[in-house]
Amino acid sequence: MENSNDKKDYVIRLDKARKKRTKSDYKKLLIMGGAGVVLVAVIVTAGVAVKRNGASAPAALATASQANGQKELNSTGNNTKSSEEAAKETQEIKKVIDSYKNLGIVKASGYLNVRKEPSTEADVIGKLQGDGACDILDKTEDGWYKITSGGIEGYINSQYVITGEEAKKKAESLVKLRAVVTADSMNIRKEASKSSDSVGQALNNERYEVLGQTDGWVKIASGYLSSDYVKLEYSLNEARKLDLKAMIFNYYKNIGISDVDNYLNVREEPNEKGKIIAKMPSKAAGDILEKTDDGWYKIQSGSITGYVKSDYILTGPAAKDEAMQVAELMAIVSTDMLNARSEPSTDSKIWTQISNNERYPVLKQIDGWVEIELEEDSSAYVSTDFVDVRYALPQAIKFSPLEEKANEQASLRTQIVNYALQFLGNPYVWGGTSLTKGADCSGFTMSVFSHFGIGLPHYSGSQAQMGTPVKSGDMQPGDLVFYANSRGTINHVGIYIGNGQIVNAASRRSGIKISTWNYRTPVKIRNIIGK
Repeated sequence: MENSNDKKDYVIRLDKARKKRTKSDYKKLLIMGGAGVVLVAVIVTAGVAVKRNGASAPAALATASQANGQKELNSTGNNTKSSEEAAKETQEIKKVIDSYKNLGIVKASGYLNVRKEPSTEADVIGKLQGDGACDILDKTEDGWYKITSGGIEGYINSQYVITGEEAKKKAESLVKLRAVVTADSMNIRKEASKSSDSVGQALNNERYEVLGQTDGWVKIASGYLSSDYVKLEYSLNEARKLDLKAMIFNYYKNIGISDVDNYLNVREEPNEKGKIIAKMPSKAAGDILEKTDDGWYKIQSGSITGYVKSDYILTGPAAKDEAMQVAELMAIVSTDMLNARSEPSTDSKIWTQISNNERYPVLKQIDGWVEIELEEDSSAYVSTDFVDVRYALPQAIKFSPLEEKANEQASLRTQIVNYALQFLGNPYVWGGTSLTKGADCSGFTMSVFSHFGIGLPHYSGSQAQMGTPVKSGDMQPGDLVFYANSRGTINHVGIYIGNGQIVNAASRRSGIKISTWNYRTPVKIRNIIGK
């Protein structure tokens, strides 16, 4: 039976919802010249000119430790730096700082939004990371600086910026040897090899601190950059442009878009009998690697590589047009488990945690924080330290259907899961119970189980009282997984389908979809099947 207060709360929310329907190349030139030619400062200056004019690279580059003033081991075994080297380094640091007419240094954690106009409601056009530098052009009466940084001109909140002599002093420790990207985009590789996996994309004019160098490669915090497409120079970090929709194409060499209403199977082999290893949601993107003679594309989408029927993939201009229509501003989690809070403050309550690599629609950007959508009418705030905010497209989801034993009747649990998965991609409708025309989270679970003669109330809080409790390590396909809002009230439910995943009616944006079971922290798991 439903609790009357639960019913009342649900009806109020239902009624409310119905009413309402984002240079100097300090390759240190160790030129082995003729006897007596050791004018290092002149050589460095010449090296800069050579680099700017596209001449071949010098024989050796300064390592990051050398560039940042760390002590080197000299030939006698003493950890000392010559006074000449120290003087040169000081001179280069001063040159970088003096290149700013009115230096500002960001003191915010994470990054500071650069906006088109001096207002928190204005479009975000870039981001300036903590300790990043800018030139201050003007100051408004209501607390905004007009700045230029990284090729971006816009406005930042002045309360998060230090200026004057304090900024210059701070900058002395922030000037580093950095790799500045010269190509429109380039892969960040896991290892120093063109055959190594790509772990990300670096875009034109972005700056990355150099941690080391090897033959033809520059080591940065997240991997390796080919030295063919970067220039090395001492610099401060600067703003990065917000990845506008068009920039999504920098992440794909030969983009293909799934042209289906629900999900497209990704198979291990290019034939109908090939094992299903993943599903591409509607309008998901991938790189087309090759095409077979009999109508299959080998495609890479996210971490998945497999085969899809070419009949269901848009390519060329049609794919690009579709991508521009469906790309959304997403927050992509970049840490194992990320705290989600009810307010944009570290003093606010942590009420759930979200998983690495999950993608969430961005509802609002606040300096240092992003408001993300978890489910319909359920949002949370996460720190920008641990998410990458950019326009992105859906990707393939790792998925293998439950296998049924040959010549044996499928178990009830398998039947329930396979039945529920027929409705992937169908719409979310608040208060709905139709598996084809639209259902909300509890309406979806209620209607799926009703098909098998199992009655459930149309409210997730009441469903959470049904059956028996289950530990996460003992979950079986067909169990119900429940999630709560910031007040601790259960407000969402999904069906566990095995392989660490649930199927759930999530929101109007995504409809009925597959998610990882712990995409955020569950509060209850219930067995209502009894077997």
